[in-house]
Amino acid sequence: MNVHLVDGTYELFRYFYAPGGDEVPDAFEERRGVRGVVSSILGLLEGEATHVGVATDHVIESFRNGLWPGYKTGEGIDPRLFAQFHPLEDALVSLGVVVWPMLNEEADDALGSAAVVAERDSRVERVYVCSPDKDLAQCVRGTRVVQLDRRKREVRDEAGVQARFGVPPASIPDWLALVGDSADGYPGLPGWGEKSAAAVVARYGSIDAIPDDAVDWDVDVRGAARLASALAAGRGDALLFRTLARLRTDVAVGSVDDWRWQGPRADFVATAASLGAPRLASRAEALARARA
Repeated sequence: MNVHLVDGTYELFRYFYAPGGDEVPDAFEERRGVRGVVSSILGLLEGEATHVGVATDHVIESFRNGLWPGYKTGEGIDPRLFAQFHPLEDALVSLGVVVWPMLNEEADDALGSAAVVAERDSRVERVYVCSPDKDLAQCVRGTRVVQLDRRKREVRDEAGVQARFGVPPASIPDWLALVGDSADGYPGLPGWGEKSAAAVVARYGSIDAIPDDAVDWDVDVRGAARLASALAAGRGDALLFRTLARLRTDVAVGSVDDWRWQGPRADFVATAASLGAPRLASRAEALARARA
């Protein structure tokens, strides 16, 4: 079997801001993002996915906000988008899909935890982490746990992570700690860019192993003395940023068997109608009958 783990928050943003979109009466426009995600997940199931879990940010803030004051919050999110967060969870549950709504942790933490659970299950042939988010590259393992960018239809395995970022999946949090992540609200260290961080982290594996003095560096990188000085002065911040970047893998997500789709709930007919897309119900029911 294959397992598909979907970043529901990313998908909601994607469909909310997608140009054009499906044609529905204006009265249903406020659920455009939800409708898009539900249709997309149903399409994933119609494409023979059997075990699916969707992680969502029930709230934007998480335990990371207590660690770094500049960490991302819900400030600035379009209220029309924000209003669709919880209806998305309800609609997916109605479709019969397992949803992990995160409160203290983030959606990425649930995906990271589920990837570990799926990887440990010998019945699972491949795990698809459905998100292009660079944070989630740390979940990739060989060719068995991969990232899937559903929009671009691109699959990134461990070799792909190495080619894209210059470091293996296990070193992604260290790389992000030095480079920073503007989307998540932490800056990285002054002067450190993607290429310099990749070269140094690839050589030493982690921030902990990088010498304070560039004289001791066994790597050829431009501005080494300046970078070493920034690291020596900001090593504490770098370690904190790594904590922010490192995904939790102990979130309760159940077992692979819990994620098997067994058809929509009886209320999905009403849910589809409330989204202005009653055909979603007939699609789901047809698929459930075909698999019965």
